Amino acid sequence: MIEIKQDSVLLSDGTDQYDLPFLWLRDNCQCDECRITETQEKQFLLHTIPVDIVPESVEEKDNNIQIIWPDKHKSIIPIDLIKNSQSSRYPEHLSWPNEFKPTKYKWNDFLSEKHIAVDALETFVRYGVIILKDAPTESNSLELLSKRLGPIHEVLFERIHNVSVTGHVYNVAHTPKGLPPHNDFASYKSQPSVQVLHMLENECEGGESIIVDGWQVAKDLQDQEPEYFSILKNFNVPFREFDEDNETYAEAPLIQCSSDGNIESFRFSNQLMQMIDPTRDGVRDFYKAYHEISLRVHDNKYRSTFRLNGGEALVVASLRVLHAREPFIPSGKRHLQDAYFCYDNAANNIVLLSNWVKLSEADISRIIEMAWEDRTPFEAIEAQFKLSHDDVTKLMRQNLKKKSFNLWRERVRARKTKHVSLREFGSVGRHHSYDQHKYKK
Repeated sequence: MIEIKQDSVLLSDGTDQYDLPFLWLRDNCQCDECRITETQEKQFLLHTIPVDIVPESVEEKDNNIQIIWPDKHKSIIPIDLIKNSQSSRYPEHLSWPNEFKPTKYKWNDFLSEKHIAVDALETFVRYGVIILKDAPTESNSLELLSKRLGPIHEVLFERIHNVSVTGHVYNVAHTPKGLPPHNDFASYKSQPSVQVLHMLENECEGGESIIVDGWQVAKDLQDQEPEYFSILKNFNVPFREFDEDNETYAEAPLIQCSSDGNIESFRFSNQLMQMIDPTRDGVRDFYKAYHEISLRVHDNKYRSTFRLNGGEALVVASLRVLHAREPFIPSGKRHLQDAYFCYDNAANNIVLLSNWVKLSEADISRIIEMAWEDRTPFEAIEAQFKLSHDDVTKLMRQNLKKKSFNLWRERVRARKTKHVSLREFGSVGRHHSYDQHKYKK
């Protein structure tokens, strides 16, 4: 049901209501004039219309909102698209249960099996940590993880860091001493958001790995000591890491939140924290709050302890999960390599891989046939397979030879019947190509 209000359209389906401002409706037109067909990028510019624009007519038809504007432009917005805009793109973050241990996945399965990769990445987003087992023990194998985590996020010192007592010593990790909970490179304003610690060899006694759920530490502080939480969210702390060839320095709060108040980053590194100007306002209160959160970071209720064996890689969401290490006796070989990746790439791969996991080879063949069929619009493919126009284009690019793909792309550009918004009739149209059940490899 549609109701036109003073500056918006009220859409109701009996269960949910959506109050859609006129500017929002015009900005979200899905037609090929307002969006680039090949990429689905928006090309309409909001400033080109009056701020007080009012539609001439609005109607609900074929599960779309159809709008005629004063300049006679016709907007068509699928109602399902509006509803889906409320859906969470990623899995919900979850607290660690008692006696938590990271879930382990086989390295090769993570890289070669898409359904396992989706499960692993979803677990990673939920809990901030997974372990890849049966990993190679050759140096620089972390480069291979770019298939799932995106390209390595390079920082100073080394692209892939070697951590052993016999290598270049520029921090305490390169000694057999214990490491307190921390995340790496707090000395960068934009810290690396994923860290992978790959144990190549571990023959030493001791040196158990420790991880701490920093977000849960901060959340409990927010609930129980809100004044301390506010101080740590607003007081900039200096951090520095350096050697004779490199210099990194940043000032930032320990806790950073999104605009809706959710914790996004917990920056904690006792070893990199620098002297704070004692004349600054709020220093006394900061140190009380810092003392409290330090107590919590070292509380066993927030940590998980385990041995990271040779051939295992610990993957942590490093803006959430702190890592630490117990001291060890350097009685044998112990060689760890670590590198950094971008959390956004890992999380977005869940969406990318999920689209393919759900498709069988017969499905892919059917989609290709429907994409070639002149009178089967992209909206029909989306309705049947939940693939957007952009997803279909990616599928065609991956499954056709370059010449065939270019031919197909030119063909669909010239066919109004491939796009509901360009048709003279408005329905999605048929879901079947004439030969779609003839399975093709």
